[in-house]
Amino acid sequence: MNLSSQFSKIHPRSEAELLRQCRTIEGLSFLQLADLIGVSIPDEPNKRKGWAGLAVEIALGTDAGNQSAPDFTNLGIELKTVPLNKERTPIESTFITSIPLLTIHQQSWKSSQCFAKLKRVLWVPVEGESDIPFIDRRVGRPIVWSPTVEQELILSKDWEELTELVTTGRLDEIHAGIGQCLQIRPKAATGKSVCYGFDNDGNKILTLPRGFYLRRLFTKIILNFNR
Repeated sequence: MNLSSQFSKIHPRSEAELLRQCRTIEGLSFLQLADLIGVSIPDEPNKRKGWAGLAVEIALGTDAGNQSAPDFTNLGIELKTVPLNKERTPIESTFITSIPLLTIHQQSWKSSQCFAKLKRVLWVPVEGESDIPFIDRRVGRPIVWSPTVEQELILSKDWEELTELVTTGRLDEIHAGIGQCLQIRPKAATGKSVCYGFDNDGNKILTLPRGFYLRRLFTKIILNFNR
């Protein structure tokens, strides 16, 4: 049995146990992390996207797989690996969850996948500067976070505004500038990926898959406030 399969069976039974597991990878370079879990780093740079997130998932023992539940299902904790620049600002928006365009009208904020993913998050920052060789980039200090009352109020208002655009078929009006902290962006590996949604007459149409994302500056506030 290789190391990656051994690590994949280690599922933390409590938040304290999860944080202890985090300490085993804090400060490791990507090369050291790869050696620890037995997963190689692709030689081609264009194949490395998502590698750090996958490696951290293996090391910490997530168990959700492809489910829409939080990554640590028994703990209700979502894992987000976030590449940062030298100013400790996320390099990109943080993906939260895919949007079920045909059924999101059946959800409220509290019953949504978005709320389930954001109510308790383990943030794992990693170095993301392009001038640092990929194998030398390091894992930072993880943070467990839940939104404050004020933050949740903003998130819920963003979710409700954006969801109304989806449910009323106004997909063409949605752009990344809408939402104070939460935004909707296309989520597709290629421009050829499509799914069904509704137009403003209630007819099914083929459109790009979309997802909820957290804005970079909101994530920066979370990470820096909890240092």
